[in-house]
Amino acid sequence: MPRSRQAVIVLAALFSLPFGPMSLGVEQYKKIPRESIARIVDGQPDKAIRTSEDYLKEHPTDLESFFVLAVAHTHKGEIEKALHYVNKAIDGGLPFERFQAGPRDLLEPLTRTKAFKTLAKKHGKSLLHGPLISATDTAVRCWVRTARPIEVTLHLRAKSAPGVKEASGRTEEAHDFTTVLSVEGLEPDTLYNYKVAGREGRFRTLPKQGKPGRFTIGFGGGAGFTPQYERMWNTIRSRDLTAFLFLGDNVYIDNPTRQAVQKYCYYRRQSRPEFRQFVAGTPIFAIWDDHDFTTDDGWGGPDIHDPAWKIPVWRTFRDNWANPYYGGGEKQPGCWFDFAIADVDFFMLDGRYYREKGRRQGIKVERPSMLGKAQKRWLFDKLTSSKATFKVLASPVPWAPGAKPGRGGMDTWEGFHEERDEIFAFLARHKIEGVLLISADRHRSDAWKIERPEGYPLYEFESSRLTNIHTHPIMPGSLFGYNKTCSFGHLSFDTTTQDPTVTYRVITIDNEVMHTFKLPRSQLGHAGQ
Repeated sequence: MPRSRQAVIVLAALFSLPFGPMSLGVEQYKKIPRESIARIVDGQPDKAIRTSEDYLKEHPTDLESFFVLAVAHTHKGEIEKALHYVNKAIDGGLPFERFQAGPRDLLEPLTRTKAFKTLAKKHGKSLLHGPLISATDTAVRCWVRTARPIEVTLHLRAKSAPGVKEASGRTEEAHDFTTVLSVEGLEPDTLYNYKVAGREGRFRTLPKQGKPGRFTIGFGGGAGFTPQYERMWNTIRSRDLTAFLFLGDNVYIDNPTRQAVQKYCYYRRQSRPEFRQFVAGTPIFAIWDDHDFTTDDGWGGPDIHDPAWKIPVWRTFRDNWANPYYGGGEKQPGCWFDFAIADVDFFMLDGRYYREKGRRQGIKVERPSMLGKAQKRWLFDKLTSSKATFKVLASPVPWAPGAKPGRGGMDTWEGFHEERDEIFAFLARHKIEGVLLISADRHRSDAWKIERPEGYPLYEFESSRLTNIHTHPIMPGSLFGYNKTCSFGHLSFDTTTQDPTVTYRVITIDNEVMHTFKLPRSQLGHAGQ
């Protein structure tokens, strides 16, 4: 069945569901307003209005429903009704920046009116989203989005040293009114105060690359937009992490051909005050998975430009993060990249852009690839040149057999076991020690031990229920697992000792440590090779 036909069936099933306490309204709240925006894009505002009004009957203060109604009535040219819902949303606490950000093409008939401009004078802001920080040991990248194209300047001052460092840039409409400001020549492991576009913050550069150190990172996926769970970002921020890794399903878009829906999904997360405070002070690194790149369990295929939506989706992703680089750039798009903290190297993998399925044009693919040729060459080159004590392979989907049972397991590395075995065999053949696996996708947090015919066992730490309501069961093959509430993965590295260690903790949205697992470096090569 063609993918377009499958998408129609999925959407039809989605909107046939009631919004009662045990249905979509609870399990998949993130989908309700998102799919209403998709209907508006498709020229069906009346259906979006009915969906939102029905939801408000049971949830009369839902701010996203007010937002959708404002967009829908704008599309119909009913500006007075649209303004009514703008005011209801603002009075309820929705940041006015949501309406400034857009999607601008959908809201343009509203935002050009005198009444809206009057509201903008009272509530509007120049800086809509960000700052979002990404750092190395000697540099920082600061991402922002503004209401219109303007020149912005980042001012940095170290608490421990005199002088101010600056970087300026212009937000551009071609990049959705965003820019990334970069400053180099910073001191490692140093606290910096900064100011950008009227907003102040502080961050710490990463520990010196290549040197032993102690640090902590967080990681996870499964961050569907769920208002009552957005407090997760406060919990993670309270841990004062060295960095945080988003491993996919970061905002749940599921609309590769509708740019307005993609932007809407980013905007609603980026406008949350909890998220803004978190990313303004914690260095952030991100890759995508299926729900941010395409649709559930979807794939891109080996061609760069086919399907035609791949490049636009990649550019939208690139415009919403501050990674050091994105695959091979315009000539070889993707979201893979690497970075280092102290003497730990991180390899962030793209499991979707070049992913193949079992059949291509009706012909069976004997050894389907998840990574694609270019990314796999990059990974092998990076692994062979790495001298790090620990080498962390970050995948959007689980590595371990049994992490996702049944036919659904074909979406994980189990469905690409030949390529997974090729990577594991490469580690053994080149005597690459200290490899650790992390992943996301499954809506729980767990740990796995993967035995190999050659070389030391590989340990995998998986976490992917940052803010999701929906939960996946604990699997019997794991070392342990947790799924009762939202959680994230927490890794503490100490490479200053004779036998360096990494400690994995599962921490809940309520800041409780549910599991702890300490892994010595000696178990990742010295004894096993």
